[in-house]
Amino acid sequence: MPVPEPGYGVENLPYGIVRFGDGSPRAAVRVGDYAIDLDALGLQSVPDGTFAQPSLNAFIALGRGAWTEVREELVRFIEEGLHAEHATAVGHVESLLPIEVGDYVDFYASIEHASNVGRMFRPDAEPLLPNWKHLPVGYHGRAGTVVVSGTPIRRPMGQRPPAEPGGAPTFGPEPRLDIELELGFVCGDGPALGTPIDANDAREHLFGCVLVNDWSARAIQRWEYVPLGPFLGKSFATSISPWIVPFDALEPYLVDGPEQDPAPLDYLRVDAPSALDLPLEVILNDTVVSRTNASHLYWNAAQMLAHMTVNGATVRAGDLFASGTISGPDRGSLGSLLELSWGGRDTIETTRGERTFLEDGDTVVLRGGHGLVSMGEVSGTVVSAEG
Repeated sequence: MPVPEPGYGVENLPYGIVRFGDGSPRAAVRVGDYAIDLDALGLQSVPDGTFAQPSLNAFIALGRGAWTEVREELVRFIEEGLHAEHATAVGHVESLLPIEVGDYVDFYASIEHASNVGRMFRPDAEPLLPNWKHLPVGYHGRAGTVVVSGTPIRRPMGQRPPAEPGGAPTFGPEPRLDIELELGFVCGDGPALGTPIDANDAREHLFGCVLVNDWSARAIQRWEYVPLGPFLGKSFATSISPWIVPFDALEPYLVDGPEQDPAPLDYLRVDAPSALDLPLEVILNDTVVSRTNASHLYWNAAQMLAHMTVNGATVRAGDLFASGTISGPDRGSLGSLLELSWGGRDTIETTRGERTFLEDGDTVVLRGGHGLVSMGEVSGTVVSAEG
């Protein structure tokens, strides 16, 4: 078996759910270009059958102690070559949704993105609303439309804003279909209902990370978002990468995030570096249109999780929350077409021609990671509303 390629060695060891041939879906770990059948390995650190499930939820529910023990056992197996007989080339397995998503929350954690949207949507007002620097703004998304990378994305239908002030809305296919480059966080079980998670204890409940493309219908969104925020403009599809990178693998890339001014309230204060230094890029029709970094996020994952539970709300194994669009400070580091085209004003060059928003047949790929720890990619191709 070849030496694992950079990005998928023992420094990473991401988990997924795959189908080996005609078999039932089961858990795997990726090593190089191979998917290793975790159930067949016979690991001693989890109960029998944990990895013979169609999702990773049972494993995630075992908690941080089990996550650490499995990782240590896997490193030993790989270093001794005991995994090779249970390896199948990634190209010969079907990657499936790795988790059963019980709840999905999407945040709005990039100050650059929030400011840009504010300038476009509210040009005569302050870009940021008064609460933005005091709490991680978010909304409860639709778990049932979280899909794995490679799933075709059907252009949504819906109500669109009136063409003229005071006019009637129209109904039809979304004309301003967009993407959002995001980082997603997969949770383990949290404490009982009514018990918040302290920001400094968040790591105990964060299993791992995925790349997220939160597809967005901008015309539908703009017509509906006042007064209650995102709804149909966001609920039709959210794509995630198939391999969950353990948070343990990302520890070397934890850094200090942007200065937060004013200082956050006590429940949002984190003592250790909690931003992630992860290079990311957006590829539209085989053209790289943006390069940015997750470290630009104003609010970090620990703060998001603390805020999400401060009212006593629970999290369960397999719950997912995402960062919201990750944008940087310059034109080449923006994480949505809304920003890259500045609301449709400017064109974006791709191999399929100029774009402002997505056309049917367009393919978007989001990638990320470092040399030793790859986040892989999440991709999707747009199909027409009519099918």
